[in-house]
Amino acid sequence: MAMISEKTKLKESDDRVRHWKRWGPYLSERQWGTVREDYSADGSCWEYFPHDHARSRAYRWGEDGLLGISDRQCRLCFGLALWNGKDPILKERLYGLTGPQGNHGEDCKENYYYLDSSPTHSYMKALYKYPQAEYPYARLEREGRERSVHDLEFELEDSGAFAEGRYWDVFAEYAKNTPNDVLCRITVANRGPETATIHVLPQFWFRNTWIWGCDHEGCGMKPRMSLGKDGKIALTHDTLDNITIVYDTAPDGTKAPLLFTENETNMRKLFDTDNYTKFVRDAFHRYIIDEEKDAIDGRCRGTKCASHYILEVPPGEEAVVRARFFFKGEDPGTYFGKEAFEDVFATRKAETDEFYATIIPAASESEEYRVARQAYASLLWSKQFYHYIVKSWLKGDRETPRPPESRENGRNVDWKHLYNMDIISMPDKWEYPWYASWDLAFHMIPFAKLDPTFAKDQLLLFLREWYMAPNGQIPAYEFAFGDVNPPVHAWAVFRVFKAVAPRGSRDRGFLARAFQKLLLNFTWWVNRKDPDGKNLFSGGFLGLDNIGVFDRSRPLPTGGHLEQADGTAWMAFFCIVMLDIALELARSDESYEDMASKFFEHFVSIIDAMNSVGGGLWDEEDGFYYDVLKTDTCTIPLRIRSMVGLVPLFASLTLEEEVIQKLPGFKKRLDWFMKNRPELSDHIAYKTMADGIHGRHLLGIPQRKQLKKVLKYMLDEEEFLSPYGIRSLSKVHKDHPFTVNVQGEEYKVNYVPGESNTYLFGGNSNWRGPIWLCVNYLIIEALERYDFFHGPTFKVECPTGSGNMMRLKDCAKEISSRLSKIFLPDENGVRPCHADNPLYKEDPAFKDLILFYEYFHGDTGRGCGASHQTGWTAIVTACLERVVNK
Repeated sequence: MAMISEKTKLKESDDRVRHWKRWGPYLSERQWGTVREDYSADGSCWEYFPHDHARSRAYRWGEDGLLGISDRQCRLCFGLALWNGKDPILKERLYGLTGPQGNHGEDCKENYYYLDSSPTHSYMKALYKYPQAEYPYARLEREGRERSVHDLEFELEDSGAFAEGRYWDVFAEYAKNTPNDVLCRITVANRGPETATIHVLPQFWFRNTWIWGCDHEGCGMKPRMSLGKDGKIALTHDTLDNITIVYDTAPDGTKAPLLFTENETNMRKLFDTDNYTKFVRDAFHRYIIDEEKDAIDGRCRGTKCASHYILEVPPGEEAVVRARFFFKGEDPGTYFGKEAFEDVFATRKAETDEFYATIIPAASESEEYRVARQAYASLLWSKQFYHYIVKSWLKGDRETPRPPESRENGRNVDWKHLYNMDIISMPDKWEYPWYASWDLAFHMIPFAKLDPTFAKDQLLLFLREWYMAPNGQIPAYEFAFGDVNPPVHAWAVFRVFKAVAPRGSRDRGFLARAFQKLLLNFTWWVNRKDPDGKNLFSGGFLGLDNIGVFDRSRPLPTGGHLEQADGTAWMAFFCIVMLDIALELARSDESYEDMASKFFEHFVSIIDAMNSVGGGLWDEEDGFYYDVLKTDTCTIPLRIRSMVGLVPLFASLTLEEEVIQKLPGFKKRLDWFMKNRPELSDHIAYKTMADGIHGRHLLGIPQRKQLKKVLKYMLDEEEFLSPYGIRSLSKVHKDHPFTVNVQGEEYKVNYVPGESNTYLFGGNSNWRGPIWLCVNYLIIEALERYDFFHGPTFKVECPTGSGNMMRLKDCAKEISSRLSKIFLPDENGVRPCHADNPLYKEDPAFKDLILFYEYFHGDTGRGCGASHQTGWTAIVTACLERVVNK
């Protein structure tokens, strides 16, 4: 078949000529245990809908599946079900410990990997490793319960589940012949030393939209699957074209039996009440494992179907099963075989290879290329259909019991306008199967290289009136939409604007649309987070979880309030980006010059507030920025050297004199400000360029001397600089923890380079020592901006005390290199992210697999937290580019 370049498919999709992205990896990895599915009185989502209910209970707001796909509205889903002959349940979804069960919070206990995907998902590949011995559910739960926050997590591989290679590698691959003709190829490889048997059930099902009595799903009649006399399965749905499913024969040429049931809750099992229908959601489990032969519908119809393959595979061998589904108008005529099936996979894979050759600068056989390719694949696989209408969720559905009255004063009651029903980039589809707005901003930086339209649309989506609150707040995440995340949305908007096209052809309409809504968000920040009107901001944990000595989302035990170095610096960062956007828009519309002047003056006022002697957040004695505790009786700087004191580096901008000259309105007000506000204009550095034609102004929080002092700490290997990036807390607090006593109780912050040793914010993330890619990348960009202004004459020791003097842009490359090392094999072939895990050292079927964790151990680079939080960790691709191009 003829090749179609991926860029052509993207353009056809953007122009709505052909809907190449209609089908994709949009299934969640976990729908159970989420806020959306929680109808409890006390908001205990983990207990209300546990994993043990998931196989038997229809979801209200979404679906989940194993290495699955769905359409953009998650109406029709496809995923795998597996059974090794020993497990107590059919493996249809990923298992993990709940927040209360895990010793570091929720924790997925499976080994799965996203290996490849094109941006249109015309080719996709993922891998699940399935033990041949009984899956140790009870042991994993027991170990999680018995281990403390000071212990490492007990993982599946620690149980011996993969010993002697006794496991299955299950590869799920997808290729699109046309936008609505989708090929599914499942390959199972026996890695063990003996012949083994596995049950494989590629299954299709309709999301249950018919039982609730809701009026927003667009499905008036119950959809239907039914087996025809020709052996094909016909599907009908109110809002989808007629679809046909075909299954190939088994590898031995025999025809695998087809199973049918309904995607309905087993009310009898879970709640001891009558079922809506005889055939229910868990029928395949009961049919195969419990041998209930009447559990399935013998009439071969329903809303869930599967082909049941029983495969006996010799050691070291593999077996393949195939399925295909297509719209009526895209019936290929011939379904399986080399030309009809295998050649489609080969072509779509070749197109994907061709696309990445233009995206990744490294050679295709290099480790840098391998890391980048898997990072991009994981980013693309982390798209998810996300459905949550808060008003409907609060009041309940017509045909279901009314939710408890406590919900009227409970979670998210102030967000009744929120109407989410979109494909959204998720942090991690198991541990974080809900969006986090500041995470998403970072996701869009690598996404801009893959799919610029998707990146822009995602950023605009969160500014739309059905997401953004009327007061201008951007929703944080489903556990608390009103929580406070760092204001990085404007930065992501401007970065995507600049990244997707050269200057002359950039999408100014996108930038202007975003800017208008970002003004609302900026006003919300100013009105809500500057309690004394002094340009010193506070309130909220700002996404850095346990970084402070107190829980910053709650009233302080001391009374009073915090003036936050990071809160204030984040606001300055927001301000300087808005200034930059306004100046860009003013190039073609002079009305934006007024807004540029407004943000310029506001930014300089924040600089003055932060740096003012005696009343600011700069500590001259230490040479660092600290939070300050303000009470009725005292002012106390909280001398914790943490990322809080490095965030001020982010807020910097160089203004070119030649640009200012082209904006007369802005120049006039700038000149007036410099003349009439000398106490503030002292914060603006000016440099005449060597050619004498123009100069540069530098706006930044730390001035030259302050910058050198902060960088001395940041580039010190005994403080912030790790072999693998910049730590979130200085290592100095290992031997010198910060402590404060309040009313007889001691509060302490000490260096914890790995998982959290507190339960603050659930204990599943930690900012007291590990390395976080998101803020590291902002540091890299900040150093490059400072270097652009200061040039080759401004050098610092890197590392501190080494005698090695570097320009700031070279320091940025050094940090990029250290971050990249987390994922690249060392001299012993070990990737630090996998630490000393013997599987990745010794098993050839593991060694080239990479996980992109939430954060990384501050000393060893070992991956911590959510194992698939590729969203912002995928920004390592930008670090790899700097390393490859240096």
